[in-house]
Amino acid sequence: MAAAGAGRLRRAASTLLLRSPRLPARELSAPARLYHKKVVDHYENPRNVGSLDKTSKNVGTGLVGAPACGDVMKLQIQVDEKGKIVDARFKTFGCGSAIASSSLATEWVKGKTVEEALNIKNTDIAKELCLPPVKLHCSKSVLFPAEKEILFSP
Repeated sequence: MAAAGAGRLRRAASTLLLRSPRLPARELSAPARLYHKKVVDHYENPRNVGSLDKTSKNVGTGLVGAPACGDVMKLQIQVDEKGKIVDARFKTFGCGSAIASSSLATEWVKGKTVEEALNIKNTDIAKELCLPPVKLHCSKSVLFPAEKEILFSP
């Protein structure tokens, strides 16, 4: 019952975000922050949420955070014997942009080698999701950027 109520609240909030542009500016007390429909889709229907078996020899776990806003993401990848990422899972504590970025990143890394996945830039994810500049840091949390400290264990 509570889960159904939470789902209705999330859908209602998303609907409000999508409809906000139709409100006349004089009716808004503060500037509206709107998310692109791609962000809303990945937020409402996140792909690959969960965990992989961290004791498996072909599963790696990364943990990264964005000090700018407190977003924290755990990304796990499962790699086959040929070095291809066959599965990816995430758990993210953060805003809708961080969750959407994490969801998209897991979709993009599947089927790539680790080296290919490392070439995905946060700006690619931000561009795909149409994130505004103020939310660019949310997409940085989901990758393996050299400037961030990452705990990665086999």
